[in-house]
Amino acid sequence: MRHLLRFTTVFVAALGIAWFGASAVAQGKDKEGKEHGGQHEKGGKPDKEKKQHKHVNGKDLLGEKIRANGQHKLQEHGKHTAYVDVRNGKIIGVKVKHADKGDVPVKKYKTNKKMADLAVPGIQAVSLRLAQSDTYLGTTWIGYAYYDEWGDEVIYWFPYEMIQDGVTGAVEYFPSY
Repeated sequence: MRHLLRFTTVFVAALGIAWFGASAVAQGKDKEGKEHGGQHEKGGKPDKEKKQHKHVNGKDLLGEKIRANGQHKLQEHGKHTAYVDVRNGKIIGVKVKHADKGDVPVKKYKTNKKMADLAVPGIQAVSLRLAQSDTYLGTTWIGYAYYDEWGDEVIYWFPYEMIQDGVTGAVEYFPSY
């Protein structure tokens, strides 16, 4: 009888921790009042929190534009606008322009992990992870990164095959989380 009581108590406690722990981790940015790109709605000043790496799938953003030569707009992020230069079906480079300050420095990374599809850092049940996300599938990914006005690093990831000269100037990327 005592064994059943102990087991039930432990089970209820574990269930409660899992339920409330998951709901605390699952809160999005909108719950914290950072709905507009990391700014508070009232003050407009950025939050003082740990800086993030924002991984973006550049291949999906570019899409069919890879077939047309020229400069194509990838994404607007705050006052920053990212452009990709395409020539003969290959990416020559990525440029980022700030609306007020002009060109922004872009850093080139390389890795064997598909960073753009990884989940938000934190506790995640093993049953919810895809086996492929941490597996080496033989693809090298090239990322072009810049720092936005809040100090977060935004990285656009492309498969090596899409880049004209993927290795030159690329630094090995090691995630900080």
